[in-house]
Amino acid sequence: MVRRNDQSENLNVLDAFDGARSDYNASKRNRFRSQVTGVSAVGSGADYHYRNESDYLRMMELARSYDRNDIVVGQGVDRLINNVLQDGMKLDANTGDDDVNLHLKNKFDAWSNDPDVCHSARELTLHEMARMTLRHNAFDGDFFLLTIRDGTLETIEAHRVRTPRNTTLNVIHGVKVDPHRRPLEYWITKDDLNPLRSLQKVSDIHKIAARGDDGHRQVLHVKKIKRVSQTRGITWLAPIVDAVGMHDDLQFAQLVKAKVASCFAILEEYKNMDPPGAETRTGAQEIQTMSDGLQRVIEGVAPGVIYRGPRGAELKGFSPNVPNPEFFDHALLILTFIAINLHLPLAVLLLDPSKTNFSGWRGAMDQAREGFKELQKWMIAKFYRPIYLWKLRQWMVNDRELIALVAARGVTQAALMMHKFSPPAWRYIEPNKDAMADTQIIKGRLNSRRSQLAERGRDIDDVDLESIKDQEKLITLSIEAADRINRQYPDAMVDWREVGGFDLKGKLTAGASRNQRKTTTVENPA
Repeated sequence: MVRRNDQSENLNVLDAFDGARSDYNASKRNRFRSQVTGVSAVGSGADYHYRNESDYLRMMELARSYDRNDIVVGQGVDRLINNVLQDGMKLDANTGDDDVNLHLKNKFDAWSNDPDVCHSARELTLHEMARMTLRHNAFDGDFFLLTIRDGTLETIEAHRVRTPRNTTLNVIHGVKVDPHRRPLEYWITKDDLNPLRSLQKVSDIHKIAARGDDGHRQVLHVKKIKRVSQTRGITWLAPIVDAVGMHDDLQFAQLVKAKVASCFAILEEYKNMDPPGAETRTGAQEIQTMSDGLQRVIEGVAPGVIYRGPRGAELKGFSPNVPNPEFFDHALLILTFIAINLHLPLAVLLLDPSKTNFSGWRGAMDQAREGFKELQKWMIAKFYRPIYLWKLRQWMVNDRELIALVAARGVTQAALMMHKFSPPAWRYIEPNKDAMADTQIIKGRLNSRRSQLAERGRDIDDVDLESIKDQEKLITLSIEAADRINRQYPDAMVDWREVGGFDLKGKLTAGASRNQRKTTTVENPA
């Protein structure tokens, strides 16, 4: 009986141990794990973590200050935008009718490239607004565009969408949502407020419904969120604010140290006599009063300073190593943290691939481009597609040429909405190898020519049309040139294929007779 009791007790201990081991270690507190503030033991939505509007706006302004003053961050975001957007997204209308497709493409291109009809302030093209949208998301967290009835877009910066203090409605930093978290209204300040003035009254804001009477969006809230319960966007620099601040301080300190070290000094030592002069000065003096009432003199230094030491003092010169060897590794580590949070390889952030070889560069760029593609898809879904559909609905009402063309060709409304945007691609890293790889993929039927060109940011219809037009122009010019030559020199009998530089199969040597040249057959390269 005793033995059975011991076995039962041992089993209970093992069960308890197994139960303890089945928990997540992260859920347990210990002295090696730092306690995180703002984390609720019962769970919280994403909006809870930026619930204080002043803190939310302060975080936004901190990121903006890095754009203005930091020597790295702003340039890194520029690299990101340049790689993601390049020359912009290209519209490909797929209505099923070539003439309607061409009309829509030309009309959208004309509108998007004219600031007078595209932007409410008549300053930005659509491509420039796309760059602004991506930039503001990186620094502010989100960006707003209002669709105006006159066909223009009004751009709204994130700090203007605010919540007055006297409201009790379900408004999260200027976004009124329903119980299902669907946006109902956007509360926008009537004008940029004085930064020292708080927003107190609902009458100080302008309410704009998220959707119009037709149910379509009239406020485009472009944000990149990480949780479904997140109403507003967060600056992409939030995880690295300390790293950015430390890097800026580190660079400033090194510059100051280098400047001081560049000053050279002549040290004079007097052992048996007082130094000449009543006072020793090394530069401009400044008197500071301490908290206890005492005063101290702060002296500056400058190149060429002469410092005379007091009698009996032994002075030693020094030659500091500025910057020290550890500085470069530490600075590079901080820059790496900044680069990965901006979705960039370090070599791209610094525009310096000297720290890696070609294979490392190619591998890093391949991974970075996966992130660029994801941002391209996000921009198409949140920016380009909603804007195009909004313009298309306007044109279906007021563009008589489009209305007549659609009616004549029998294009349905559903077909009229069909389209896609082709994102820009990137240049070949190794042009010969990459082009040969594309050729082998198409030849081996591993992918269609249309899809392979799309991966390179090209549209097959545009490529074929341009190629045929170029060939047609070359053949036409060659025939006209050959005709002129033969009229001027009747015995020359120049073939237009020779003028155009085409490959002539069966071409005779230069010593062949004219009669032989007349009877020679040449394949038509067309």
